[in-house]
Amino acid sequence: MASLFSHVLVPCALKAIGKESAVSGRLLLLACIAAALPDADVIAFKFGIPYESDLGHRGLSHSIVFALGLGIFCSLFSRWLNSSAAAVFIMVSLATLSHALLDALTNGGLGVALYWPFNSERFFFPWRPIQVSPIGVANFFSERGWRVIQSELVWIWLPLISASVGGLIIKNLLKRAAK
Repeated sequence: MASLFSHVLVPCALKAIGKESAVSGRLLLLACIAAALPDADVIAFKFGIPYESDLGHRGLSHSIVFALGLGIFCSLFSRWLNSSAAAVFIMVSLATLSHALLDALTNGGLGVALYWPFNSERFFFPWRPIQVSPIGVANFFSERGWRVIQSELVWIWLPLISASVGGLIIKNLLKRAAK
């Protein structure tokens, strides 16, 4: 898995390049939680559920269906989130799905059950440049954890920050052109 730090950066980048008024602070916070939520499935280990199970780590919570379902559910609270139902659905679904996509770019684990419930097979992308993050906070503060951070800085942070800055520049140019 990619680290928590990198997962929550995705919704921040989406907000930066999106329509300013579409994503409230509450929605951004919810999207950051949604981006990290799929890894709550590690609790399955405490109940003896094996990693490779549909209910195990990187199972159903890393699927497209889960991301869309969470987006639909959260859109019911759009008024409280001070955003449109469409904005909530898109932001939460993309944030949640980004988790699985980043994990599919890592070099460890069993892959992600992206197509669950239609297919329980686990998938990786053919290109897997991101060092897999250790499970557990204590394990993260180690030499391996530092290698993960370095990998994520290059393969996640730099592209997302570049896309955000580029998006902001384009938005400002479009605003100036519209005047």
